[in-house]
Amino acid sequence: MRAEIIRQQFQHGQLDACALAALFARGEITPLAFTEACLAAAQRASAIFITLTPERAREEAAAATLRWQCGAPLSVFDGVPVAWKDLFDVAHTRTTAGSALRQHAPFAGVDAPLVARAARAGMVTLGKTNLSEFAFSGLGLNPTFGTPWLRTPAGSERAPGGSSSGAARAIAEGLVCIALGTDTGGSVRIPAAFSGVVGYRASRGRYEDGGVFPLAASLDTLGPLCRSVRDAQTLDAILCGSAEPPLGAPHFVADTALLDQCDAPVRENGYRALAQLEAAGFRIAYRAVKAMHNALAWIADNGWPGAVEAFQLHADALASPQAEKMDPFVRQRLIDSGRLSPTVLSTFLQHRMQWQRALANELAGAVLITPTVAHTAPLLSPLHDAETFAQTNRATLRLTMPGSLLDMPGVALPSGGADTGLFTSLLFSLPSGEDARLLAAANAAAAVLMPGNPAQCDSVTQP
Repeated sequence: MRAEIIRQQFQHGQLDACALAALFARGEITPLAFTEACLAAAQRASAIFITLTPERAREEAAAATLRWQCGAPLSVFDGVPVAWKDLFDVAHTRTTAGSALRQHAPFAGVDAPLVARAARAGMVTLGKTNLSEFAFSGLGLNPTFGTPWLRTPAGSERAPGGSSSGAARAIAEGLVCIALGTDTGGSVRIPAAFSGVVGYRASRGRYEDGGVFPLAASLDTLGPLCRSVRDAQTLDAILCGSAEPPLGAPHFVADTALLDQCDAPVRENGYRALAQLEAAGFRIAYRAVKAMHNALAWIADNGWPGAVEAFQLHADALASPQAEKMDPFVRQRLIDSGRLSPTVLSTFLQHRMQWQRALANELAGAVLITPTVAHTAPLLSPLHDAETFAQTNRATLRLTMPGSLLDMPGVALPSGGADTGLFTSLLFSLPSGEDARLLAAANAAAAVLMPGNPAQCDSVTQP
């Protein structure tokens, strides 16, 4: 019972993974008891997981429990439950990529390197989460494995955001404390925004991506969804092998030209959050960032280079009878992607570094603040219409794609709620490779924007 109460505290944002680890250290709960509570809740959940790994989870949690009792944890997150988007190879499980085409794929023989690194730190693998098929949608629907939709207090069913839909819902429902996703055009940041959790898109290459089913090799990257920025920072230190030293106080540039284009709840909560940051003493410049708007215009004029790579990856399947098993909306998007000129990809690759330098020069050390998504989670039922799905998917991905084009590490932070009970989000970003500085800046902002964030609490409310 105690473990279930603590799990619910995590679910409601009253504690994070770091606070849970502190309970382990004090002997107030064991990793095994907490894992059992998470497994029971995950088994009751609908469509969030594609595969659960209860035997592995219990074995890893029992070992972590003994280590904490002996005062010898492998890391700060020893015993903390983690889930993996079903693109990551986890030994003795099938990597489905959310597709019926891979329902009979052979089991992975070994863990992906990132999974193995987390295991060496003592983290407890609970299973593999649901996603848009082949990670090729920003909405998170999946007709094969079910859609892990979110429900408002009024009872309306909403799209969870994609493609890391199950990862976001696993955090929001308190089923694990960390969920690793992938992000090609917004697939960590968008579902984080819709579920009101923290999502961190790392710069490409920061984390080893071997053993991860690809979508677009030139744009794919990885990142966690979690309850707090400090959880992302702690995990980053574990996965990178070291923590980077703290940096000076951040300053920001808010692109209000983008914010002004958003739906009212996103816009109003965004301006309220910016005012809170200024009141707390942070320096904010308000102006359009030319490099972002250039990226938006280039995508609108030329198309998405990741779509070219996605079509190339799946061309053989599209030309086979197996194509009929695909999600019809994903299949159509792949077919449409095949009409793009390959020069879209080659031009992008040719100019990417030039665009990145222009962005870095323009920001001049400032952290960029933009809306994560221009709207809240859309109603689910209208998305069963093909044209509505396509239009909504484009709108949902629009503001995260430029950051992907420029390989900007980004942290999506909840910025408030709407009358409907849905969440809004702001995206904090920096030029490629400046991940440590971004995480520090986002954590400083979270202290203001998420005052109930457990990262700002010295103690956890005890059940």
